[in-house]
Amino acid sequence: MDKKLIELYKCGNMTIPLYILKNRSKLKLELDEFVFLMYLYNKGNDIIFNPGEISEELGLSLEEVMTFISKLTEKKYVRVKSIKNDKDIIEDKINLDYFYQRVSLIMVGDAVKEKGDVESSVFSFIEKEFGRTLSPVEVEIIKSWLENGYTDELVKEAVKEAVFNGVSNLRYIDKILYEWQKKGIKNKKDVEKNREAFRKKEKEEPVEEELFDYNWFEDDDDE
Repeated sequence: MDKKLIELYKCGNMTIPLYILKNRSKLKLELDEFVFLMYLYNKGNDIIFNPGEISEELGLSLEEVMTFISKLTEKKYVRVKSIKNDKDIIEDKINLDYFYQRVSLIMVGDAVKEKGDVESSVFSFIEKEFGRTLSPVEVEIIKSWLENGYTDELVKEAVKEAVFNGVSNLRYIDKILYEWQKKGIKNKKDVEKNREAFRKKEKEEPVEEELFDYNWFEDDDDE
């Protein structure tokens, strides 16, 4: 581990996005390699490769600079490419596209995992409430709810509402979600406020229990 690079890092002379810092282990780089990469990141993409300048700014020998470039190139985080400038002079530039691609893949992977965990939780919850396995058609309907912005929390509340009313049917739950959306209900707290408001209204002026319009003759299984 190069102490000069670590000191540079500690001095706060580099800006490192929190997301990248938190996921440093996923990049599978030694700390000094990571710090050197962050130095390049702070310089920007496609900077002119000037080993002497890098050596002077980081207090490293030319040999150390070339070693870091070689390691990062080998691990496919950077590449040095030759480009002809406006004066038809060939210049070597450090390109960080590989690094950006790595970070993008990590972000996509995290998003997919998070979404997968949420969906799995919702599916398991509904199957438990219904007391049976969901059909492929039902799975697609639930996915469409999540993709259209309904949170897993709200879907679970709608399922509980339906089961409480004695209905284990996704069309009925879809109706509940639609009515809640019109009322601006977005989470469990909003649902509880809506129920409390309904209870108060019942006490002040007795009304028939609120049940969502449902055609029982069309209560075919979604399977």
